[in-house]
Amino acid sequence: MSTKENISLLPYNTFGLDAKARLFIEYYSLDELRQVLKEHKGEQILHIGQGSNLLFTRDFNGIILHSGMARARFIDDETVEAQNGLRLDDLIAQLTDMAYCGMEKLSLIPGEVGASAVQNVGAYGVEAKDVIERVYTMDVETQEERVFSNEECKFGYRDSIFKHELKGKYIVTSVVYKVKPGEASKTREEIIQTRMAKLPTVGEVGSAGSFFMNPFIPEEQANELLKLYPDMPNFSSPQGVKIPAAWLIEQCGWKGKTLGGAQVWPKQPLVIVNANHATPEDIIALAAQVSASVKEKFNIDIHPEVNYI
Repeated sequence: MSTKENISLLPYNTFGLDAKARLFIEYYSLDELRQVLKEHKGEQILHIGQGSNLLFTRDFNGIILHSGMARARFIDDETVEAQNGLRLDDLIAQLTDMAYCGMEKLSLIPGEVGASAVQNVGAYGVEAKDVIERVYTMDVETQEERVFSNEECKFGYRDSIFKHELKGKYIVTSVVYKVKPGEASKTREEIIQTRMAKLPTVGEVGSAGSFFMNPFIPEEQANELLKLYPDMPNFSSPQGVKIPAAWLIEQCGWKGKTLGGAQVWPKQPLVIVNANHATPEDIIALAAQVSASVKEKFNIDIHPEVNYI
């Protein structure tokens, strides 16, 4: 176990914001995690992964937990269990090298395995829920271990039970994914090239990946908008008609625009970046103005995928 006081969180958030944590603890086993939760019971605790979905708005006067557990093992020929601290893309790279497929369309999504289950990350028609079989967790209050089936996780679009009813109550410790033997290297390479062409490189330009979630609107509203915007991309789903937030933002003229040190990424307007020493206030203000303009033009609400801390 590693414990540090008043540590900068700059290496632990992909936005590149230099907030500080009163206490930062990295654990390397379930027993160490259990010990930390017992010793700091009742204190403010935030468990983070790679910090790819966080916007630190100020110093964190609590305890930041991070997992140093980063191994994966095959349970059988079609299931692999990965610990929460393993980077998702590293897992996919390992599986691809071993000629296993099923997760390759999630390539290059920033973040760690634990977050994949909390956020239900997704790209190119595949979501984590499509490949997750079960999720292992630890109860923050009792330190008891609990296994959630795919159904019990209540996965939705960029959503799970761990973001709502059980937010802050359980820590995901490992995830079991369904995979199968098969060649995936070509698809993985294509996905990586596509993402690199559109998105800022993590570690080089500060961002949290997609800043906004794609909105779902009623079919009647979509039909009315299509009369005005015949080229508007739209996708029917059980949740309603999905309209790409990137298209909405671009139609409002935000592509490449800046506010303070924050910028709407010129190649993909779904992304807000820390272009020039942005403050949290710059990013929040830019996001608010983007949302307001989409609401005004289309009467559609778009919401951040990023968590403000």
